Formats: sequence, C-alpha cells, structure tokens
Amino acid sequence: MLAFDHGYIMGPTSGIERIDLSIPPLIPHVDCLMCTRGGIQSCIDPTVNKPFVMRSSTGATLLKDLSNEVIGVAIEDSVRMNASAITCQVCIGAEYEKETLANLSYLINEGNRHGIPTLGITAVGKAMVRDSRYLGLATRVIAENGAHFVKTYYCEQGFDEVVAGCPVPIVIAGGKKLPELDALKMAYNAIDQGALGVDMGRNIFLAEDPLAMVQAVKTVVHQNEKPDKAFDMYNTLKSEGSK
Repeated sequence: MLAFDHGYIMGPTSGIERIDLSIPPLIPHVDCLMCTRGGIQSCIDPTVNKPFVMRSSTGATLLKDLSNEVIGVAIEDSVRMNASAITCQVCIGAEYEKETLANLSYLINEGNRHGIPTLGITAVGKAMVRDSRYLGLATRVIAENGAHFVKTYYCEQGFDEVVAGCPVPIVIAGGKKLPELDALKMAYNAIDQGALGVDMGRNIFLAEDPLAMVQAVKTVVHQNEKPDKAFDMYNTLKSEGSK
C-alpha cells in the first residue's frame, strides 16, 4: 500500500508537494493506495484502476491535538468514488481516545451497511511509547471494535506477539524516513513476524529514487526477498534509471 494522505494534517509534505507528478509513476508497482478524497479526485487520473483506502477523518492539523478528529467523508462519497476500504485513526491513551473510537465504530457500521471494509489505524502520540505492550493493546482494541484490518507500527521487541494478539490482519506503517536499507529491513522483519503488508509513504516518495524503492519494497513483501538483496536491486534500478 502506498500512502500519500499526509497533507490532510501536514499540508504540503516533502516529496508530495505535487501529488499529480510524484505519485502516478509509482502506482503500477503497488497493490493499493492510501489517500484522501481531495488527493485522489484532484491528482489521480480517474482511469487509474487501483484499489484505494479512503482517509475519512478530519478536524486536526499539526498545529493542534491530532486526536481531536471527526468523520469528514460521508459513506456515500466513498461509495461514489469506489473506495475499496475506509479508514480513520484511533488514538488509544490520548485525550480524545473515546472520540476516535466513536469515529472508528461509525465507519465500521456505515461500511458494513454498504459492504466496505474498515481499516483501523493505530495513532501514536508524542507521549506514547511504541512498544509491544502499547501496540498490542491498541491493535486488539481496534480489532475488537470490528475493524477488518489494522495499520500499526513495527517494534523490534515483541512484534510477533502484537500480531498474535490481533485477530485481524496487520499492515505496518512506514513512519518517518529511514535510510533505504533500514526501511527494507523493517519491512522484511514485519512480514517475517506475521504482518500481511506494509503501508509506506515517506520511505518511498522521499527515497533518493522513489521508483526503484517501491519496486524493492514490493519484492520484500511479495517475494520474501532478503533486505540486502532488495537493497542491491534498489541500487541497480537506481543506476539504470528505474526501469
């Protein structure tokens, strides 16, 4: 999954200042897109036939408490735009924990009425520790509320326990930009420990060669390629101009 929904809280984001230029070349190499209503309707050609997850929440930016959100996209719009899934973030332990859980439950109920699955996103605030105990709590709560799959962060210690304790599929967030080899290692370790996919944004579109990076990540996820070999592939594609 390729994430480029960052602008809904961050505004113009490095690497995707021009979504219409940076994202389309990457689309053929991913399985699914993670985006906002405005991003897909304004910047992605309507003839593109690629599943996408609709970011449905709004209400906060980096200037405010990010947990203070509401649902901003009506289910009818997700149906009209043929979204494959709908999503919002859940802020376990934050000031607006209850409100974000209510947002999730609303999406699940509305999605179920229309046959659209819901992705629950584990949002980790500045005061939260991304360890297996917290992530295990957050992912289980999201799943127990009825989410069909969960996006969370990878943790080096105990991630397999996080996956085991979550009764629905998990995909990992790419998070902040890492060196390319480190990002490939994170993806490999997550898949090896039970995650069913990755949802990367900055670790792809901020790479020195985004087109080479998205193909390298794809081999890790789909072919279980080892990080070192995937990094060799990345460097080869980069030197060849990302075939």
